[in-house]
Amino acid sequence: SGHLLRSAQYEDTQVCAICDVDSWRREHALAAVKRIYRERFGKSYRGLKAYRDLRDLLQRDDIDAVFIATGDRWHVPAGCLAVKAGKDVYCEKPETLTVREGRQMVNVARRYCRVFSGGSQRVWDDYNWFHKMIYAGRIGRVKEVWVNVGGPSGHCDLPAVPTPPDVDWDMWIGPAPMRPFHPNLIRGGFRPYRDYSGGGMTDWGCHGFGGALFACKLHTTGPVRILPPDGKEVKHLTFEFANGIRIYHGGGWGGILSFRGTRGELPPRDGSRPKAPDIYIPHYHGRGGIFGDFLACVRTREKPFRDIEIAHRTATLCHLGNIAYWLRRPIRWDPEKEEIIGDPEAARWLDRPKREPWSLS
Repeated sequence: SGHLLRSAQYEDTQVCAICDVDSWRREHALAAVKRIYRERFGKSYRGLKAYRDLRDLLQRDDIDAVFIATGDRWHVPAGCLAVKAGKDVYCEKPETLTVREGRQMVNVARRYCRVFSGGSQRVWDDYNWFHKMIYAGRIGRVKEVWVNVGGPSGHCDLPAVPTPPDVDWDMWIGPAPMRPFHPNLIRGGFRPYRDYSGGGMTDWGCHGFGGALFACKLHTTGPVRILPPDGKEVKHLTFEFANGIRIYHGGGWGGILSFRGTRGELPPRDGSRPKAPDIYIPHYHGRGGIFGDFLACVRTREKPFRDIEIAHRTATLCHLGNIAYWLRRPIRWDPEKEEIIGDPEAARWLDRPKREPWSLS
């Protein structure tokens, strides 16, 4: 809703459609956008229509771009449908529910020549101080990184509750396995459950690990080994990279991100925050943050800062961490082939079956 209302304030864009399977949310969003346009232009706005089914919205040829802010299970099916319909896409993080569907989404975006931006604004907005300090060499060569975010998702055991008449529950479930309705799931409470999300590992993980990868210039590759904590030598889930860098899930001292290099640490242990050097690191195009970056790229056809390839790589690291947690054993990963090495059981977690008619082709 935040992005929706900001979109209605942009002078060079027009919000012309809203889609939600919850009629209460749909009507409130419709009213909010109409109110903004009425305040801006002093008259009723009649160019806005609401939909329950995204396929109906995507049939319109007067829509250039879509913003996807569904639950995680819907991101790739909705994104692929939008791309194939000729729309550019901004998709909230985590952009994927599995590794395999992420690669499929990248391939579809490239095949149809669409601009596709992932939605982690914090990678630059919150963490650019770290990027500037590290790119300028203030701590030498990075050796270790700590990322403090939530843990993996698990089984959903919520009790069955009667489905309210204003919710299209079959459409809400979409590609996920069918289960009875529960109100927590439609109020943002789906993230702890594996059928719908990767938990904190993929939610804030796409922010935190995304920031770590960008700072270390690892955002276009992946780890080669993932080690779950064993209560002995491995205290935290550990991602090992081919260049020797280790990224840990948990620990650290600096909030979400902590770095140790050959010449020091960030942030300093004394709580200080030295001024970042005045260096330029390519990030957003245009103006208006990450969404402004997307809108600029819709016009120029450049790749956005969080291009879907980069967003997919970040989400993949989070998914691999979850698989290591779920199976409680180390995983070897080939970041070029995007394959788990020597562990067929673990490799099965790289994708999930999708409920028809939402399978990807």
